[in-house]
Amino acid sequence: MSKTKKPAGAKKVVLAYSGGLDTSVILKWLQDTYGCEVVTFTADLGQGEELEPARAKALKFGVKKQDIFIDDLREEFVRDFVFPMFRCNTIYEGEYLLGTSIARPLIAKRLVEIAKKTGADAISHGATGKGNDQVRFELGAYALMPNVKIIAPWREWDLLSREKLMAYAETHGIPVDMKHKKGGSPYSMDANLLHISYEGRHLENPAAEAEESMWRWTVSPEKAPNKAEYLDLEFKAGDLVAIDGKKMKPHELLATLNRLGGRHGVGRLDLVENRYVGMKSRGCYETPGGTILLRAHRAIESVCMDREVAHLKDDLMPRYASLIYNGYWWSPERRALQALIDHTQQNVNGWVRLKLYKGNVIVTGRDSKTDSLFDPTIATFEDDAGAYDQRDAGGFIKLNALRMRIAANRTRRKR
Repeated sequence: MSKTKKPAGAKKVVLAYSGGLDTSVILKWLQDTYGCEVVTFTADLGQGEELEPARAKALKFGVKKQDIFIDDLREEFVRDFVFPMFRCNTIYEGEYLLGTSIARPLIAKRLVEIAKKTGADAISHGATGKGNDQVRFELGAYALMPNVKIIAPWREWDLLSREKLMAYAETHGIPVDMKHKKGGSPYSMDANLLHISYEGRHLENPAAEAEESMWRWTVSPEKAPNKAEYLDLEFKAGDLVAIDGKKMKPHELLATLNRLGGRHGVGRLDLVENRYVGMKSRGCYETPGGTILLRAHRAIESVCMDREVAHLKDDLMPRYASLIYNGYWWSPERRALQALIDHTQQNVNGWVRLKLYKGNVIVTGRDSKTDSLFDPTIATFEDDAGAYDQRDAGGFIKLNALRMRIAANRTRRKR
C-alpha cells in the first residue's frame, strides 16, 4: 500500500465515522498513514441502528473520549433539510427522491462545526473516488470553512475493493459486521430517516433483479395487506404537521410515514442514475415516507396554489434537484431558489386523504378551509347561475390561435 506523507499543518482530523467497514478502516489508516490525531463524528439521522458500537470501536483505536461525537440530528435533518426539499416536490431524473444527497450538507455542516470546536484543521470522509458523496461533502465543507484541508482516502490508497478492505480490517483487528456478507462482500448501504440505499454485489449488473432478502423497510407489494389503509395528512405552509389529527415533530412524522408505507410495500425503487462524476450507477432505494409525502404535498398544492406559480415551480424543480444531487446545497443559487420556493408555500395549508394499498399511494380527497382556490360554483358541470360566461372562451381561443392562423395563411399563399 502506498504511503502518503503527513501534510503540513494537518495535526487533527475530524472523520465522518459510521463505525462500518469503510470508516473503521479509514480511522486506522489515518493514524498509520498521516500520524494525525483523529476526532470521530457519527450522525444519528434516523438510520435505525445502534450507534454506541461506533464509540466503542473509536475508543479501541485510541480516540480520546472527548473527541468522539455521536449527535442526534434527526430533528434538524427533517426540519431544515428534508421538509424544505419536499416543498419543491423534488425528484432527480424523474424518480429519485434524493435520500442520500440531502443528508450530506448536514453532515458537512456538523463536520465543520466540530472541526472549529476541537481545533482540527482537516476533515475526512469515506466517500469513494467514483461517487457523488465526495463532491457533496467537500463542496459543503469548502462553502462553510474555505481553508479546511480534506483527506479523501479513497483517492489516495490502493484498497479499492470491498475484499481488500475486509482483508485490511482482518490484519489490523478491526471488527466488521458480516451479517450482510452472504454470497460475497456486503452491500454498500446508506440509511437515514428519508431512505435506505443499496449498491454493489450483483446490483452492479443492471439486468439482475434485487434479491428480496435485501430490502429492510418495506414488504413486497405481493405480501402487503389485502386491506387498504387510509390516513389524513395536514399541511401548514407546505410542511406536514399532523397525521390523522395527531401533531408530531417533523422527524416523528417522517418515521410514522415510513412505518405506514413500509407495511404496504410503498416506496421501492430500482434505478440506474447518472452520477455527477460522469458514470452510470445502479442502486436500489426504499423511501416509503418520502413517497407518501410527495404525493400528499402535490395534492394540497393542487387546490391552494395559483396555476402559473405551480407551473413556474415545476419548471424550476429539475434545476433545484440537480443542485442538491450535485452538492450545491450551500450555494447562493440554491438559497435563492429556496427563498422563492418557500414564498410559494405561504398559502399551502389544508389536508389530504390517502389510501395505501399494495405499493400504491392513492389520493382520495383534499381541501383547505382557508386557502383553497377551487371554486365549485365555477367548476360545476351543472347550471353555474352565470358564475362563468362560456362565450369568453371564444375570444380567448381566437387570440391564442391568431399567430398560427397567420402562419397557415402564409404557407397557403406560397403554394
